[in-house]
Amino acid sequence: MMIGDVTARGLKNKPRKRVGRGIGSGMGKTSGRGHKGAGQHADHGTGLREGGQLPLFRRMPKRGFSNARFRLEYQVINVADLQEFFDDGAHVTPAALEEAGLIRRSGAPVKILGDGELSKKLRVEAHKFSASAVKKIEAAGGESKAIGS
Repeated sequence: MMIGDVTARGLKNKPRKRVGRGIGSGMGKTSGRGHKGAGQHADHGTGLREGGQLPLFRRMPKRGFSNARFRLEYQVINVADLQEFFDDGAHVTPAALEEAGLIRRSGAPVKILGDGELSKKLRVEAHKFSASAVKKIEAAGGESKAIGS
């Protein structure tokens, strides 16, 4: 027994079947497709033919509009996260949030939400704030500034 025979059985992906390579390969002549009938053609089994009937994709009405491609998605941060990751008197910007690992991209818009408690005085810059977040930041002696838009 050869080591190659042992390891070849454990391969994850089988090698592809090479059809039409002569009688000796076992997949010559008709290449495993048999004789006559639609099954011998490359086009068979695609499921896109409906005879003379109007195809389904043409029967369906083409109407409506989806705004999904143009939706603006905010990266959200709670004031509890600001309390945990920043020191008293810190200047919190999208770049600082990215550096702290709270957001993935500083270029994408950031929204601050009011979940949790805040006791540190922070200067927070973000694209949007919830009303409760602004109250909590200002109650702690800090300031909130909307950037962009």
